[in-house]
Amino acid sequence: MAVSISRVLLISLISIVISAAIVHAKGHGHHGHRGKHLHHQNRNQSVQGGPVTYDGRSLIINGKRELLFSGAIHYTRSTPEMWPYLIKKAKHGGLNMIETYVFWNIHEPVQGQYNFEGNYDLVRFIKLVQEHGMYATIRLGPFIQAEWNHGGLPYWLREVPGIIFRSDNKAFKYHMEKYVQLIVNKLKEAKLFSPQGGPIVLAQIENEYNMVQLAYRELGSSYMRWAAAMAVQQNIGVPWIMCKQKDAPDPVINTCNGRQCGDTFMGPNKPYKPTLWTENWTAQYRVFGDPPSQRPVDDIAFAVARFFSKKGSLTNYYMYHGGTNFGRTSAIFTTTRYYDEAPLDEYGLPRDPKWSHLKDLHKALRLSRKALLWGFPGVQKMSANTEVYFYEMPATNICAAFLTNNNLTTEATVSWRGQDYYLPQHSISILPDCKTVVFNTQTIVAQHNSRIFVRSTIANNLKWKKYAEPIPSTLQVPVNNPTPLELYTLLKDTSDYAWYTTSLALNPQDLPRKASIQPVLRIASLGHALHLFVNGEYIGFGHGSHDEKSFVLEKPVHFKAGVNQITLLAMTLGLPDGGAYMEHRYAGPNLIIVLGLNTGTLDITKNGWGHQVGLNGEKLQVFTEEGSKQVQWDKTKGSAQGLTWYKTYFDAPEGNNPVAIRMTGMGKGMIWVNGRSIGRHWMSFLSPLGEPTQSEYHIPRSFIKPTQNILVVLEEQPAKPKHIEILTVNRDTICSFITEYHPPNVKSWARQDSVFRPVLDVIRSSADIKCPNKKKVVAVEFASFGDPPAGYCGSYVLGKCNSPVSKEVVKQHCLGKSSCSIPINRNLFLKNITDGCPDIKKTLAIQVKCAI
Repeated sequence: MAVSISRVLLISLISIVISAAIVHAKGHGHHGHRGKHLHHQNRNQSVQGGPVTYDGRSLIINGKRELLFSGAIHYTRSTPEMWPYLIKKAKHGGLNMIETYVFWNIHEPVQGQYNFEGNYDLVRFIKLVQEHGMYATIRLGPFIQAEWNHGGLPYWLREVPGIIFRSDNKAFKYHMEKYVQLIVNKLKEAKLFSPQGGPIVLAQIENEYNMVQLAYRELGSSYMRWAAAMAVQQNIGVPWIMCKQKDAPDPVINTCNGRQCGDTFMGPNKPYKPTLWTENWTAQYRVFGDPPSQRPVDDIAFAVARFFSKKGSLTNYYMYHGGTNFGRTSAIFTTTRYYDEAPLDEYGLPRDPKWSHLKDLHKALRLSRKALLWGFPGVQKMSANTEVYFYEMPATNICAAFLTNNNLTTEATVSWRGQDYYLPQHSISILPDCKTVVFNTQTIVAQHNSRIFVRSTIANNLKWKKYAEPIPSTLQVPVNNPTPLELYTLLKDTSDYAWYTTSLALNPQDLPRKASIQPVLRIASLGHALHLFVNGEYIGFGHGSHDEKSFVLEKPVHFKAGVNQITLLAMTLGLPDGGAYMEHRYAGPNLIIVLGLNTGTLDITKNGWGHQVGLNGEKLQVFTEEGSKQVQWDKTKGSAQGLTWYKTYFDAPEGNNPVAIRMTGMGKGMIWVNGRSIGRHWMSFLSPLGEPTQSEYHIPRSFIKPTQNILVVLEEQPAKPKHIEILTVNRDTICSFITEYHPPNVKSWARQDSVFRPVLDVIRSSADIKCPNKKKVVAVEFASFGDPPAGYCGSYVLGKCNSPVSKEVVKQHCLGKSSCSIPINRNLFLKNITDGCPDIKKTLAIQVKCAI
């Protein structure tokens, strides 16, 4: 393999030198022509493709260096009906590239049986990316982590004799190479790689392998080298990358993952490789039991600006749209909702100001494109916390600067090239001409919005019926092993649920004689959760967590004299998705003890146990219309009981807004709509704040018929569905929060024929509002010009000093319009009015309601 990879390196280096020479010649000979051509190309409906190489500054696509703004959108976590909209919104957000993992376990769930249909249609997704004029990155893994079940590896791989995942192991390498070839050939057949005219310009092999490499010692290092060589041998004509792999062998590029790659990344391991950021985490994925977690957009913008100021040329937002872990696809304890705090939320709605502030950032960086890609870099330290990174081309007007204040708490003023610049704390100002501030990472000019869940007036006539899942005993599930079987091996990832049964014969003298004393059943489990039944009666529930999978369930039980049936329903919540030696992880009950008997403590772990995979309702598919006819459904009267299926029907909610179901009052289980699983719900696992981690669950519109949609809920715990609601989702509450020191919006400038210029006669700060989806402003709910109001978009509260005509001014500018702009102008708000706070910089805060 070493000879092969060396040969490829030599060819690659020759290509890079030739391409760099071409780029250099173009860069110094035809700036204006190239700029016009790029501007026109970005408006094309499809990417034309071409050869892809790289140098120390960027990828070189079809002979040109490129700045790449990429967003992760996983085809498996949305629906084909959503894909065009998501890609379109990404492009409107200033992106020119879409990244996705490729998911082995959904494409080959059973060895030799392949699935590329529906929302697993990888080729269709990549073609849509191209149709929207965008580039694509595919991350093949095949281990991907991604908070996806088993890190993307199919379960059957675990049962290959002698296999050790992600190691220099003959069995693993055989199946990995076979899978990579399968995907590569499928994409080649569709002509989706850039040299074939397709959009794919970058591909990834493995995933953050440095995190586990040392655990495998030399077999880790040799595996990594083999994986790189195997990938290069696929001859796809575009560069390969390895993320978080500092020793990635040539010609593979090592890249950064994290929140602050401008400061944490040591850089590419060779000077002729570009500086790329494959995962810029836009938030924090959440697991059941977590409190809310957010990452403010000003921190993301600062990190991106810093990365590009230090020779970065590609950032990929992970995630740009997180989406939904439908069915059983989420990894261990991971919520059904994935990266909802991304620029596009779970429903695909732009989360402002995150989406729009990053859009402005991309515009500012594009205005600086020529300097960043062809200019000579420099840095000037201004003080302990302030510095300027700049790029300029001698004897031209091509220059861009990044004025940086690294202090987290204190603002600063810097003097650079004869001009003073104000810098808020922890911020970067971008000057595409080394003179004019068009964007500051901290001062958000873009609009804000608030997500609103609205109870549907049509869809909530819910008449519930129930079917109680039968609780088996050793009579139905006889003993077939001395001890409880390991849970992963038993389930083989075909269900979350497995029954364990045993019986315990007790004499009257074995039982406590005092009414105040009861035997206790103690069950130690390696994870993930477990329900306990004794003689068919529901006793209780225990579970672990993402950080500590194992747990102990202890419950007092009422035994009778004679034969007692003990039934456990053990379950998984996704398979592990990371770490070394994943094939050696285990789950399920491993110690069962009865305490408090007159005859002493009794270990029944080796009592003999029966096993059965799956629930009766799963086997009958009672969540489908046909399957639901196989059982008797009763009214929901009486007390709630554990392990019950609930069924109802609903009509499609009004309008076209996204749809969700709020699971108020429920415990844990799964949800189906028209036979399609929308994922696991878990309302009873509260965060430290006393709230469920996720209360609303996405029902894609494409899952819904106009009428008579069958909704089925499997509820494991004693709960009733009477408080469940069908909701529509919107972001029609739009806000703006602007001060007098905010810079004008970056859209006020453009670059044409290498000339940076304003596009308006008067450049000034303004509060800009735009309603989504051609809606119009129907109400001004809040307006304040004066001192800053308290609260946030959706719940502003007036400050102490405020112009009394604020709301009237905003109404005049905005009512009945789909978009409006209100200048930050004291004469507009304080004309013929005494200024109650003349000494403060004014803040304009606005909240409007948009509707059809």
